[in-house]
Amino acid sequence: MSSRYYVYFIALLLSFPLSAQNEAYTKGVYVDKQKNSMPYRFLQPKKMEKGKKYPLVLFLHGAGERGNDNESQLRNGGTVFSNPANRDKYPCFVLFPQCPEGAYWSLEKRPEKGYKSGNPLPKDAPITSHLRLVKELLDETLATYPIDPKRVYIMGISMGAIATLDMVYRFPDTFDKAVSICGATNIERMREFKGKTKFRFYHGDIDDVIPVTYSREAYEALKSTGKKVEYIEFYGANHNAWHPAFNTKDFLDWSFK
Repeated sequence: MSSRYYVYFIALLLSFPLSAQNEAYTKGVYVDKQKNSMPYRFLQPKKMEKGKKYPLVLFLHGAGERGNDNESQLRNGGTVFSNPANRDKYPCFVLFPQCPEGAYWSLEKRPEKGYKSGNPLPKDAPITSHLRLVKELLDETLATYPIDPKRVYIMGISMGAIATLDMVYRFPDTFDKAVSICGATNIERMREFKGKTKFRFYHGDIDDVIPVTYSREAYEALKSTGKKVEYIEFYGANHNAWHPAFNTKDFLDWSFK
């Protein structure tokens, strides 16, 4: 269990999505029995060995990537997994679902006062229809492809980080590791968490959208109950802490080790 602090420098290598690399993701639409649908992008290992199982990363995007174009959700994070060097080093499946415009992964609507006045995330809120579709899509993917159920990872930025912590709380036996970048959660959930998921939090210290205190408190809550958790804070970083997070030297190493 550890925490680290970094001065914020933007490295260009992974900060800007490259559309050519994102073409490696196939397009799909998940449709449930009630005909509700959710677009998603899916990346597979370049080469798969017969009989071998691979990790899967479920990545949940932020509010700025919502829509139904099945493109925008790759804007922040897509090339982290699709660039050739990382595909060779970390063969895995990657799933990028897309939340509809105007909707939220874990909330029915945005809190009227945002995230700066009290904790707007109810501890016992029911799962949203959008997050339910994500879980169904994940379950179908796990049942269809050669995926190691002990190496299922979840990551998210901003709205997607809130959903990441929501999913881990609701399904404590599903995810081996969870990465929350500039997210938030109901702290009581972290104190009560009974699963074995290993956590890593990233946050900018001057975040003016989702205050850094959410990640600090979540880290302390998990640490106080003996969970495996790490925290990395970027000095001088605002809400777009995913840029330095993706460029952290061991961002993928930590997930796949």
